Amino acid sequence: MNKCKFQKILSLSLFFSNLFLLNSGIASSLKNLPNFSLRKYLINNSDDLSLVTSVFKFQHAIKSSTLSHLVSGSKNGSKDKISEELEIVNELLIESKVQSDDNDTLYAEGNVKVTFKGNLLKADRLFYTKNSKIAKAEGNVYLKINNQIFQADKIEYDFINEKGNLQNVKGLINSEYIISDLDFKFEDNNNLDEITKIKRYKVLFTKNKVKNWIFHSETIYINKNKWSSKRAFFSNDLLDNDQIKLQFNDLEVSLAQNTIKLKSKINYLILEDKVNIPFWLGERTIVKDSEDSFGFQNRWNSGYDNINKDGFFIGRKLDEIKIGDDLLLNIEPQFLIQRVLKGETKSFAQKDFALNSPRVTRNISLSDYFALNSSIEGNINYWDFKVTKELNSLDSKKFANAFRTRIELSKEINLFESNFTNRFFGAYRDSIWNGSIGESEIYGAYGWQLDHESSWEDGLVEKNQIIILGLGNYKAEELTTSNLIQSYKRAISYQINQKIPIYEKQINNNYIDESYKYSPKPIQEGAFINSKFSALYNSYDDGNYQQYLGFGLGPEIILGNFKRNYLDYTRIGILPFYKFKSGNSVFKFDQISETFTIDLNFDQHLLGPLMIETKGTINLDSDSKDYGRFINSKIVMNWKKRAYSFGIFYQPHNEAGGINFSLNGFE
Repeated sequence: MNKCKFQKILSLSLFFSNLFLLNSGIASSLKNLPNFSLRKYLINNSDDLSLVTSVFKFQHAIKSSTLSHLVSGSKNGSKDKISEELEIVNELLIESKVQSDDNDTLYAEGNVKVTFKGNLLKADRLFYTKNSKIAKAEGNVYLKINNQIFQADKIEYDFINEKGNLQNVKGLINSEYIISDLDFKFEDNNNLDEITKIKRYKVLFTKNKVKNWIFHSETIYINKNKWSSKRAFFSNDLLDNDQIKLQFNDLEVSLAQNTIKLKSKINYLILEDKVNIPFWLGERTIVKDSEDSFGFQNRWNSGYDNINKDGFFIGRKLDEIKIGDDLLLNIEPQFLIQRVLKGETKSFAQKDFALNSPRVTRNISLSDYFALNSSIEGNINYWDFKVTKELNSLDSKKFANAFRTRIELSKEINLFESNFTNRFFGAYRDSIWNGSIGESEIYGAYGWQLDHESSWEDGLVEKNQIIILGLGNYKAEELTTSNLIQSYKRAISYQINQKIPIYEKQINNNYIDESYKYSPKPIQEGAFINSKFSALYNSYDDGNYQQYLGFGLGPEIILGNFKRNYLDYTRIGILPFYKFKSGNSVFKFDQISETFTIDLNFDQHLLGPLMIETKGTINLDSDSKDYGRFINSKIVMNWKKRAYSFGIFYQPHNEAGGINFSLNGFE
């Protein structure tokens, strides 16, 4: 039998209405379409190849904005004849080994391939019923819509009732682009590749970002602009094993303009297919181009804060509350376990005493059992807006002692061909840890700050720099007394850090495979020299100022690949830092109090995924009363896997601790 190749022109609706999330305008147009007539143009070609181009012509003109009919060009001038009768909007091509159509049904079988503007549908069989407008694709169905990839056994969609389903569906979702990919703003792609396989055999770590997700569901149901699943699994591990899964139950996803709305019941974080940890998503709205993207978070929180909460506490985030179109309110009630067990508190000053008076032991009532954290975040006229509030007791008589807040309005700007953050801020009782001086508080502040941070590589040398300019009015404790004073502060600072390789073990590439059970990227073994240069100048009212130049230089050694089951990674870092200082601050919270310190880092792989990480700063200023003591310190016991990390940490210097959990991203 001679090989035949068919090209057929159909409505964009045959391409499953952009993953079935059809907006109301397009859906309405499709519903009201009249019956269409069929005209066939036969063009004979050489090499025993016949090309049949069929044009489905609607009897009434359809506006191009509805994207409801598509016209293909054909050979030997027939394109001109067709375009005289129909407005050309876009082109959709169907290719297969066998095609046929009767009065009501179009049928294609054998390596069916449907392409439209860089999007691709592949299946073993394709059916389209013209009168009922029902489309079916069966057998090894692959669907690519811009950056989104789907695989299913069967896809069915009813364009009149706007309902359908996907059977045994698996997908690779790019959360960074999913909203724009599903809003019908396609771009032409002349270099259409075959659909990328969902499972990867090697991946590349994406630092500080999780944008690619593998998902699977037995059945996805479509109803207008909403799709739902009784149970769906998501994983950030593109190597597709059982390290971690997110199980969402009764999941509903709705697409609106520039937003996706998510809703589910109780869900589970599944580790190694053995440990199920419940978490709640509730109702959540993700805005296009937001940094949050699909950053799933557990609603439950636990931590340790001996200074402000008397020890251990637990909290649970409530559903987000929308304020207007651009702001979200988040509320987290907390239960202060250790305060309740003690039956007393040491987190507040004595009743009717000044806010900066020493904390004393006080009796508690039922309202002291609870605390409240909240935030308002969003966008105001293209500025990022954020307010955080902390209330460490619900006792109204302790309100002034228990309440803390900070407000910030910020926006990225381009300055000297670099990105700077321009921010305005205000604060009430902002707690600061200042080395050997200890905890200090800003009791009131407002001002402006311009800052920039960047990292880059200069040959083999890794560099990082921080620039800060600021002007603010502060009310805080005086440097030499406990009196509260107020002064303007003008600040400028610069810092650059460098990591210089002395010896590096060669890495063939940065990709990893399933042999990397514990690390999301190859370990760079070697010996390095770390350097640090820092400069600061602060001025205050009445001609007061402080300034310094600081220099640091020290070794870092990294050994091991973190691939074997025990003792396969060690990191040791030492960085002495000396400051040449003059002048003094008028405040305690920003006084430069140590001129010579040493930063110490020690990380050690123990067994399996267990790793201990420690860091601290020793005060070696001989004029300081805390000479030889750690003025900053942190100890973390981590359970590290390729796809995630879980850790418990404690900071002895300020008696605080908690739990860390993070997901790693890949591409």
